[in-house]
Amino acid sequence: MATRVVATATVRAVTGRKLIATRAALTLTPAAVQRIKSLLQGKPEIGLKVGVRQRGCNGLSYTLDYASTKDKLDEEVVQDGVKVFIDKKAQLSLLGTEMDFVESKLTSEFVFNNPNIKGTCGCGESFSM
Repeated sequence: MATRVVATATVRAVTGRKLIATRAALTLTPAAVQRIKSLLQGKPEIGLKVGVRQRGCNGLSYTLDYASTKDKLDEEVVQDGVKVFIDKKAQLSLLGTEMDFVESKLTSEFVFNNPNIKGTCGCGESFSM
């Protein structure tokens, strides 16, 4: 099955800010919730799936795909009527992360504000832990 890219994502290392521990592995901002709802509108998929893969100049990058089902070892995050599934390989790297959606004149993308990463590349697409 061919992989479909849903959207681009940028990674930001969070420093100097304490994130409040939550029960969810991933929290969504209102902008992210709205964008996911609009992406899923009229589609048979039930949510988005977040994963990681080795890529880029810093080692890892996030992947976003449509999800039709929840795999056995996926972590399910449900917030404001939106489902995001976290691939088992991405679960530890996403703990405490905030997923946001940011629009500017040049881009519109999901941004992962992650307190666990040690560094990012210049473009922000890959990270190291």
